[in-house]
Amino acid sequence: MPEAFDSSNFVKNLFLPKNDSKWQASVSYLRAPMEHFRNFCIIAHIDHGKSTLADRLLEYTNTVSKRDLQAQVLDDMDLERERGITIKSHAIQMDYSLNGKNYALNLIDTPGHVDFSYEVSRSIAACEGALLIVDAAQGIQAQTISNLYLALGNDLTIIPILNKIDLPSAEPELVKDQIVDLLGCDRDEILAASGKTGMGVLEILEAIVTRIPPPKGDPTAPLKALIFDSVFNSFRGIIAYFKVMDGEIKKGDHVKFVSTDMAYHADEIGILKLDKVPRDTVKTGDVGYIISGIKNAKEVKVGDTITHIARPTLTAVEGFEDVKPMVFAGIYPVDTDEYEELRASLEKLQLNDASLTFEPESSAALGFGFRCGFLGMLHMEIIQERLEREFDMTVITTVPNVSYFAYLSNGDEFVVNNPSDFPDPSRLDRIEEPYIKASIITKADFVGPVMSLCINKRGDIVNQSYLTTDRVELVFNMPLAEIVFDFYDKLKSISKGYASFDYHMIGYRASHLVRLDIKLNGEPVDALSALIHRDHAFTFGKKICEKLKELMTRQQFEIVIQAAIGAKIIARETVKALRKDVTAKCYGGDISRKRKLLEKQKEGKKRMRQVGSVEIPQEAFLAVLKLD
Repeated sequence: MPEAFDSSNFVKNLFLPKNDSKWQASVSYLRAPMEHFRNFCIIAHIDHGKSTLADRLLEYTNTVSKRDLQAQVLDDMDLERERGITIKSHAIQMDYSLNGKNYALNLIDTPGHVDFSYEVSRSIAACEGALLIVDAAQGIQAQTISNLYLALGNDLTIIPILNKIDLPSAEPELVKDQIVDLLGCDRDEILAASGKTGMGVLEILEAIVTRIPPPKGDPTAPLKALIFDSVFNSFRGIIAYFKVMDGEIKKGDHVKFVSTDMAYHADEIGILKLDKVPRDTVKTGDVGYIISGIKNAKEVKVGDTITHIARPTLTAVEGFEDVKPMVFAGIYPVDTDEYEELRASLEKLQLNDASLTFEPESSAALGFGFRCGFLGMLHMEIIQERLEREFDMTVITTVPNVSYFAYLSNGDEFVVNNPSDFPDPSRLDRIEEPYIKASIITKADFVGPVMSLCINKRGDIVNQSYLTTDRVELVFNMPLAEIVFDFYDKLKSISKGYASFDYHMIGYRASHLVRLDIKLNGEPVDALSALIHRDHAFTFGKKICEKLKELMTRQQFEIVIQAAIGAKIIARETVKALRKDVTAKCYGGDISRKRKLLEKQKEGKKRMRQVGSVEIPQEAFLAVLKLD
């Protein structure tokens, strides 16, 4: 009888119907030794069909019943289904038989968008192989290359797959040439498939078993498990997802998390099917979950190691690099009483999305809130949407910006995260801003417009190379601040959706930046301030004043909107006062009576202008993002 046999579970499982997924999971788990495990992820550019192909793999291995099958079955957020994108990586175990042997395949479906590349790096750390999906119609894109380098850096076995082979616009032979050039593999190794029709899925499953190596690890060594994700459950506390590198973990074991040095009892452990399936033991090479009643989000750190207290491992797993946020913005509760609720919501979100960073800050206009770090604009939008949907928090997000290094004339240096931290220009020696290397792959027809866009965004062209006769890779060095607003949207518009974009940090460079303040009736609104290059300051200031004039509600006194650099006003707009007709009640009579009422109104307006507060509508804070 196999070593993993557990009589109590076996008796329970006898009473399950034979086609039940839990029965199949139990039986396969009894039979599968470590050599029969395969851990793999799916990597690709956005919209190349990862989630659809994952659906077919689950269908062909009978992991999901026909009744439960739906499009994007692993994407469990409403937001993911609405937008048709994957935001979170998702782990699931499939059972597969080949040549009379049963295999347990642990699949992790990953996001494709550049803003969620941290999710991809975490998934890759828990795998031995990767399916590299390339769209047969679109060919190799920027994020395909970026994710491939991540996988190769972790010594993963790559299985190249040509997806969407059934499309009328597919060019399989041309795209195969691109894959051969990129990977240096044989053409025969590239598998043709269609996630929509299911063509080639059985060949992919066979390749997973034959090409991807089983997990390496010592089943007899002390327990060493890597935490690669976590999620908050309001009934069970924090659930951590892990991959066992060495040893095994049993239900009820006394374990500790190495980096926090906190001890817990493994109340429940198990493997990840479509639902969580409890197990008495999770062994070397398997991917599972642990519930131990943890309530505090700070106690679980992605990249941490789980080990036994009685027999701890000597070396922790090398975890992930700490994430470096690219874009910063303030998030404030609309109702100031909800500050603590917002903190708790952000902590729970951070569990599920380790790339989110936040720290408390305050604003004169908005009260107390948090300065949050994001990997990009889409990431920021998704976090704001998740706060509203999952935690019922109504928030205001301030103008996004990036971090700068300021060097003073006395030799001091500090980081400027917020325009309000910008030092007095008379004390400033220089300011350095972050630069990125941007890689854009597009069709040859759109090279001109793409270059114009990048040059307008202060980009310097580094390289231009033709991947094929019709596909060009453009490499630019650009300031990060120029791409955080609307660069990606504009790039997609001018290239009719064909251009793909990827970037990485290359360091800091000195730049001529100024702080642009927006003033309402002479009072600066710190939440609307921005650090901007001097050449663009006048245009930006004029546009934001015009936009605010449209959005501001008219008051009974005049509102003056000004854009200023230091003491110099560079743009101005005026919202005219609402005029109440105070002479309406005068039917004829002496003119002095009317004049007396008008003088009284004039005095009242003057006093109102001194003490009256201007309410800024919520849309004004995000209006800046919609400026052309």
